[in-house]
Amino acid sequence: MRDVLDEVLARWSAGEAVAVGTVVATFSSAPRAPGAAMAVAADGTVSGSVSGGCVEGAVYELGREAIAGGRAVLQRYGVSDDDAFAVGLTCGGIIDVFVQRVDRESFPELGELAESVRAEVPVAVATVIAHPGDLVGRRVVVWPDRAAGTTGSARVDAAVTDDARGLLAGGRTATLSYGPDGERRGEGMRVFVNSYEPPPRLLVFGAIDFASAMAGMGSFLGYRVTVCDARPVFATVSRFPGAHEVVVDWPHRYLSAELDAGRVDERTVVCVLTHDPKFDVPVLQVALRAKLGYVGAMGSRRTHDDRLARLREAGLTEAELSGLASPIGLDLGARTPEETAVSIAAEIIALRWGGAGTRLAEGSGRIHG
Repeated sequence: MRDVLDEVLARWSAGEAVAVGTVVATFSSAPRAPGAAMAVAADGTVSGSVSGGCVEGAVYELGREAIAGGRAVLQRYGVSDDDAFAVGLTCGGIIDVFVQRVDRESFPELGELAESVRAEVPVAVATVIAHPGDLVGRRVVVWPDRAAGTTGSARVDAAVTDDARGLLAGGRTATLSYGPDGERRGEGMRVFVNSYEPPPRLLVFGAIDFASAMAGMGSFLGYRVTVCDARPVFATVSRFPGAHEVVVDWPHRYLSAELDAGRVDERTVVCVLTHDPKFDVPVLQVALRAKLGYVGAMGSRRTHDDRLARLREAGLTEAELSGLASPIGLDLGARTPEETAVSIAAEIIALRWGGAGTRLAEGSGRIHG
């Protein structure tokens, strides 16, 4: 619900009811991942999307019914046998969408949830989406150290809270199955856990024109972007409007401090764009020995070979060096800083999700993971 949270909160704060349809499960080539949401207000205003347009009309009608006082409903959408363009997914996938009414009475914790998301405090919402009794639509909001709300069953609350914390720690959103009273090996109840972990970080080292383009690309992809350079004349906020922060410090010293403070993790992306061994070799020593999501360095093949030699001299092992993406990016024939940023982002996405980086037109498998 992150993509519609501001709109839902505005309606909630004004005392209005709003319906929220959330993708809770996907199968095959589904267009949106679990957690994608669409909000329908009482005045008919729509925000967000659950399928990129395929089934929005049908979800809109369910939302109108929910606002009018209807029960929460879990609806599955796939390709329609009669008319694949009516309410089915033309891509051939299947999605489960849970639609429910949200207002101050049914979701009193929404304000606190929104505050946590804005403050980048990890929080998850566990909602019962299927149950043989009357628990559908009830929820527990879970933080690492506390919880609020109830499903109406203490046993269910305990099981769901414990499992939601596990998912939240890994930044995962998932649907869990239990018995009707929270039995872990049972069936009959499904709970959707939507994790709102802080956004992943993109650390760009080197205050050059390529860094400006990469900062904008990173922000567009949902990263919290930091540009760092030891030269104050280049590391200025005005030169990097796409970055969330600009830091003047030696790259290796800054990264070491962030690691010690626990502010980077396995989702963190590091792009070293300095082209200068006195900057990039020390920071790569730190980055390649840490457990990060991606470490890439810009430069020609000659620069790359020289860099590897320097890193080996500094004591890095071949296993550690294997984690370096250099020369950085995919071969897209990029020329401008903006095109280069696209090629770097494409490599990051491909490595994150296991993509091959080949043309889709040349393949035959499913498109969406």
